[in-house]
Amino acid sequence: MKILAFDTATRATTVALDGVDGAVLEGRHDPPPGARPGHATELLPLAAHLLERGQVGWGDLDRIAAGIGPGTFTGLRIGIATARALSRAQGIPLIGISTLQSLALNARSLPMGAGLDCVVAVLDARRGEVFAASWRREEIEDAQSALISPGAFLPQALVQVLGELAGTSLAIGDGAVQFRQVLERSGAFVPEDDSELHRVTAVGHCRLARRLHGAEPDQVRPQYLRAPDARPSRSWRAAAER
Repeated sequence: MKILAFDTATRATTVALDGVDGAVLEGRHDPPPGARPGHATELLPLAAHLLERGQVGWGDLDRIAAGIGPGTFTGLRIGIATARALSRAQGIPLIGISTLQSLALNARSLPMGAGLDCVVAVLDARRGEVFAASWRREEIEDAQSALISPGAFLPQALVQVLGELAGTSLAIGDGAVQFRQVLERSGAFVPEDDSELHRVTAVGHCRLARRLHGAEPDQVRPQYLRAPDARPSRSWRAAAER
């Protein structure tokens, strides 16, 4: 099965192509500090480059998987609009993937005996808040088994919720780095700032997409979890909801 996946929920633009000789190819663009994200200019070139590397045509794809967030309003709008357009134009089933669930999959690279029972995916939501969700490590691929459903939290409120979970939690993502001190006081383990565990990658999207069924493009919608920082006009809200 050949899957093209991408995510634009964070500052990074990440793309992956699964099903090429048993490997997963990845490309990404991480804007330098202070620079604007490059979703609009980088997404399609990255996808085209991966297809060329894998010698895969658009007609060879079985699925497109797009990150539905939570994340930035503009980034999600660009990514999902692109995914819908490609799905319609090429007649390829589209699958929406939780960015938090995919991020949590990074923990699978750690040995199961590491003493970390739960994984908490934490993204910086700005306004002093985080987007977060949690799973037991062996149940991450089952969205319905989330210990903490995706939501927007004040860091201290998230700590209180984590305190109700049994065992030790692994907190990963740029939000875990941003609020390291608060989370560590709760007993959670946060890897070093430069750990690959903190990076959203579309590779996880590919893994999750293998277990899910495609949908009509209009059925794949962004998971904002709260109102955008700058409220859009009615016409923008109507377009985002369609």
